[in-house]
Amino acid sequence: MGKRPVTVRLARWSAEHPWRAIALWIVFVAVCFVGGNAAGLNEATGDDQAIGEAGRAGLIVTAGDFDNPAVDNVLITSRSGALDQAAARAAADDAAARLRTVTGVAEVGQPIPARDGSALLLPITMSGDPETASERVQPLRDATATVQKAHPQLRVEQVGGPSIGQALDDTLGKDFKRAELLSLPVTLAILIIAFGALIAASVPVLLALSSVAAAMGLSTLASHLVPATDTTGPVILLIGMAVGVDYSLFYIRREREERAKGRSGLDAVEIAAETSGHAVVVSGFAVIISMAGLLLAGDVVFSSLAVGSILVVAVAVAGSLTVLPALLARLGRWVDRPRVPLLWRLTAPRTGRHGQPRAPRLWPAVLRPALRAPVATLVISVGLLLALAAPALGMKLKFPGMEDLPRTTPAMQAYDRLTAAFPSAGTNHVVAVRAPAEQVDRVRAALTELSTRAAGDPLFAPVEADGPKIEVSADRRVSVLDVATPYASRDDRSARSLEKLREDLVPAELRGIPGVEYAVGGSVADSVDYAQHVRDKLPLVMGFVLVLTFLVMAFTFRSVVVAVSSIALNLLSAGAAYGLLVLVFQGEWAEGLLGFTSMGAIVSWLPLFLFVVLFGLSMDYHVFVVSRIREGVRSGMPNRDAVSYGITSSAGVVTSAAVVMVGVFSIFATLSTIDMKQLGIGLAAAILLDATIIRGVVLPALMTMLGDANWWAPRFLRPRPEPAPTDPREPAPQLVPVP
Repeated sequence: MGKRPVTVRLARWSAEHPWRAIALWIVFVAVCFVGGNAAGLNEATGDDQAIGEAGRAGLIVTAGDFDNPAVDNVLITSRSGALDQAAARAAADDAAARLRTVTGVAEVGQPIPARDGSALLLPITMSGDPETASERVQPLRDATATVQKAHPQLRVEQVGGPSIGQALDDTLGKDFKRAELLSLPVTLAILIIAFGALIAASVPVLLALSSVAAAMGLSTLASHLVPATDTTGPVILLIGMAVGVDYSLFYIRREREERAKGRSGLDAVEIAAETSGHAVVVSGFAVIISMAGLLLAGDVVFSSLAVGSILVVAVAVAGSLTVLPALLARLGRWVDRPRVPLLWRLTAPRTGRHGQPRAPRLWPAVLRPALRAPVATLVISVGLLLALAAPALGMKLKFPGMEDLPRTTPAMQAYDRLTAAFPSAGTNHVVAVRAPAEQVDRVRAALTELSTRAAGDPLFAPVEADGPKIEVSADRRVSVLDVATPYASRDDRSARSLEKLREDLVPAELRGIPGVEYAVGGSVADSVDYAQHVRDKLPLVMGFVLVLTFLVMAFTFRSVVVAVSSIALNLLSAGAAYGLLVLVFQGEWAEGLLGFTSMGAIVSWLPLFLFVVLFGLSMDYHVFVVSRIREGVRSGMPNRDAVSYGITSSAGVVTSAAVVMVGVFSIFATLSTIDMKQLGIGLAAAILLDATIIRGVVLPALMTMLGDANWWAPRFLRPRPEPAPTDPREPAPQLVPVP
C-alpha cells in the first residue's frame, strides 16, 4: 500500500487526538487575533491609492503640504417662496455668534449669498485633524439646530463634508451591523434545514467564525506589508463565512453518508478526508489563485482584498483538515443531535435494502434531459446563458457620486439644496500644477485665464463673485485651482468637461511655462481613470487566473479536458452574472423593486472583484461534483452512470452551500449604497445560476456528451494505474463473527 494522502494522515491524527487538535486550533486562533490587535492596523493613505492622472494630481497636491482644515457650512434657505434677505442675515448672525463659542470651531466666515438670492451660506472652519472632523462635528450640528428653533420661518441646516461624513457613517454603520446580525441566524437556519440537527448545523458556523477571527488578526499583521483599506474587514467576513461553511458542509455530509453505510466513526472520517478533504484542498487552491490575481491589478485596494481573502481561505482549509475531523470524531453520532423531527426525516442520509444509499427523487428527474439528449440540452442551456450574458457587452463603468448616496438623511437633502444654490460647491475638477517657484506668477495668471475661459463654456459653472479659487503652497512651487461643473459627477457632461480640461484648456494655458508639471484630478477624474484602470488590468488578471486554474485542475484530475471544461463553465457563469448586473442596474425597471436609483453604470471596481470571487467560489462546487463523478468512473461505472451518480450524490451539499451563500449575499443587496447592492445581487445571482443551471444542466450534458474523452490527458499527465476502488454506492462490508 502506498503512502496515504496528507489529508487522511492529518484527519486520522486529529481524530485519534481530538482534544489536542481542538486545543491547538483554539490557541492558533487566539494567537492570531490577539497578535494582530497588538500589532495594530496599517491603513492605506490617499497616496497609496493614486491611479492614473487623477492619482498624479493628488500626489502633486500632497507635495504642496497645504493646510486644508475641515470646512462645514450653515445653509439658510426659505421654506417656501423667495428668501427674506433680512431674516436670513439675522439667522446667519445668530448662527455665527453661537458657533464661535463651540469647541472645535477655528473660524466662522462671512455669509455668502447665492447668485440668485435663494440661499445664504455661512462657512465654518474646524480645528484639529480634518480626517476626524466627522467624529467631532456633532456640537456644531447641535448649535445649528438651536438656531433653527429660533428662526422657524427659515430652513437652517448644517451641510458640508464633516456633516455628510457623520450622517453616512451612522447610516452605513447601521446597515453593516444589520447585515452582520442577519447573516449569522440566516446561515444557521439554512444549515438546520440542510442537516435536520442542531449540532451538525452549528459546527460549520463555528469553524467559519473561528477562521474569520484568525484571518482578521493575520490580515492586521499583513497590513504592515500591504496597507489595509476599509473594505478588507467586510470582505474577509463575506468570503470567510462562504468558504468556511462550504468546506464544513462538504466534509460533514460525506462523513454522515459513510456512517449511514455502516462504517465506523474513524473510517468515516478517513474516507471524508480522502474524498471531500481532497476536494476542499483543491477548491481552496483555486480560490487562492483567483484572489492572488488581484495582486496584478497594481492597486492597493485590490491588493488588500487579495491578502485578506487568501488568508481567510487558507485558514478555513486548515481548519477543515484538522479541527473539523477532531470535532466529528469526538462528537460521533452526537453530531446528529438534537434532531429537528420533520427536517431530520427529510435530510438524514437514507439507505434502502442491504444498507445501500437511496438515490434522491428530484435530481434524477432534473438530469434526465442532460443524460438522454446531451447535445440538445447543452445547446439550449448554453444559448440561454449566452443570451443572459450578452448585455455585458454594453457595460459602463463609473464610480458612485454624491448623487448616488441615500437621500434618507437630512445631510444629503441639504446637500442637494446647497448645490442647487451654489453650483461651484458641487462637482469640482482639481487642476494641480507644480513648477519652479520663480514661475508662480505665470502659473497664477495662466490659471486665472483658464478659469475665465471655462466659465464661458456651458460645461462649467460660473465663477463665484470672489473670483477663482487658486491656492499656492508655502514654497510657491505647487498651485491648485478648483474648476466647477454644474453637473453630477457621473453625468456624461461632467466627463466631457474633464476631457475638455485635459485635452484643451489646461495644456493651452500651461504648456509654455518652463519646468511645469500638471494633472487634472477630482471626483470625475477618479471615476474615469479608475474605470480605464480596471479595463486595462482585467485581461491580465483573467489570464493569470485562467492559466493557473487550468494547471491546478489538469494536475488534480489528470485530465486536460476537465480543466478546459471547468474554465469554460466558470467563464459562462461569470458572463451571465455580468449580463444580469447590466440588465438590473444600468436600466431603471428594477429601481422600485430593489430600492435604488440607477446610476446608468456598474461600479468601477466591481467587474474585476466579482470575476475573481465568482471564479474561486464556483470552483468549490465544480471540484466537489467532478470529484464525485471521477469516483464513479474509477470504480468501473459507465460514464453516463458516473455522471448521474456524481450529480445526485453531491446535489444535497451543493444546494445547501449555494442556499447559504445566496442568503448571505442577498443581505448585502438590502444595504443603502449602490455598490453594496450591486455586489450582493451580482454574487447571489451568479451563485444561484452556477449551482443550478451550470452544475445541474450544462455540466452533466457536457460530460455525458464527451464520454470517455472527459478523462483524456497527454502521457506525462496520466495517473499511474491503481487498484480499482469499490463502487462508492455500495455499503461498507459487514464483519461476520467466526463461530
